[in-house]
Amino acid sequence: MKSTPSSPDQSMSRLLSIMDDLREKCPWDQKQTLASLRQLTIEETYELADAITNGDLSSIKEELGDLLLHVVFYAKIASEQNAFTFNEVVEGICKKLIDRHPHIYGDVKVQDEHEVKRNWEKLKMKEGKKSVLSGVPVSLPALVKAMRLQEKSKQVGFEWENADQVWDKVKEEMLELEQEVTAAQDLSQKAKQQERIEEEFGDLLFSLVNYGRFLNVDPENALERTNKKFVKRFQLMEEAAQEGGQRLNEMTLEEMDAIWNRIKHLSSQ
Repeated sequence: MKSTPSSPDQSMSRLLSIMDDLREKCPWDQKQTLASLRQLTIEETYELADAITNGDLSSIKEELGDLLLHVVFYAKIASEQNAFTFNEVVEGICKKLIDRHPHIYGDVKVQDEHEVKRNWEKLKMKEGKKSVLSGVPVSLPALVKAMRLQEKSKQVGFEWENADQVWDKVKEEMLELEQEVTAAQDLSQKAKQQERIEEEFGDLLFSLVNYGRFLNVDPENALERTNKKFVKRFQLMEEAAQEGGQRLNEMTLEEMDAIWNRIKHLSSQ
């Protein structure tokens, strides 16, 4: 006889009940604080990001469960401190979603998703935000932060008109970086010049992130895919060298390049 599938309410109630048990009976769970869970939550978020990049739906489901547990855990600790409850967390996000979607729950009309985003930022400013950039977390990874800053500034019209303009900016930043690298050959100014090189390198990366947006490319995800591809090919190169009775540190660059190009050719077929 098949068991009757649980409703969302039943499943959520079960999770909350389990959290109560863990907090009461498990020594590890009893010791956790809001601060001690922070790093674990960050790790869980990256594990979800990896699963999404890999397109692994089974892992995505598992990692979403882990993150949901963390939400419940934080709310449980806060309720013990009489700060807020899980229900208040849920009601809070429900209210926010309704308030910020007047085109669904009100009489506001929108043409497309871009107008939805602009209205969202306007509503946040009315709620007391001092800057359209204030919602971007300081601790975000730099590539992700760059994209979010650009997306935020776009909502007030601070945006390039087309991708060609952005590519021209990329080429401009590349030239400025090249000029600073050339100037660094003056050893008497090396320390000061290194700072300028880093600044121009950052400007180049920022402009590339901007160009990626215009190509509908997530720069963080694109770079991570390249990282994974490099790891896979490099490890295959190590295996190929070992099969030939060699180690990479005993080979010339030309020998390694030959193996690398062979692996690259095979992987592209």
